[in-house]
Amino acid sequence: MIIRALPQVQKFIDSLPVTLRADVKADLKDLQEHGLKAPLVDLRQIQGKLWEIKTGGVRVFYVLIDGADMILLHAYKKQSQKAPKREIETALQRMKDFLEGEE
Repeated sequence: MIIRALPQVQKFIDSLPVTLRADVKADLKDLQEHGLKAPLVDLRQIQGKLWEIKTGGVRVFYVLIDGADMILLHAYKKQSQKAPKREIETALQRMKDFLEGEE
């Protein structure tokens, strides 16, 4: 599996405290090595093609393209049980923009 992050997501991950950043990077490495069946990575579908990686207090939204390519669209620090609507809307808009640019 190939994982690419939009620049905003990479910047967010790089700005995280060391332990959180290490957790996120460990999950991404597991996904690269084992694909979507990575045993220690918590994934859930948000809406349509939009999915979420749950890592401690961080959530990373992604979309799969061409079956094996994962694009990290948006990330945020979790502050409540449910993903805030504005975070989902941001991820959906970035997904739309990315997918339209791919055609």
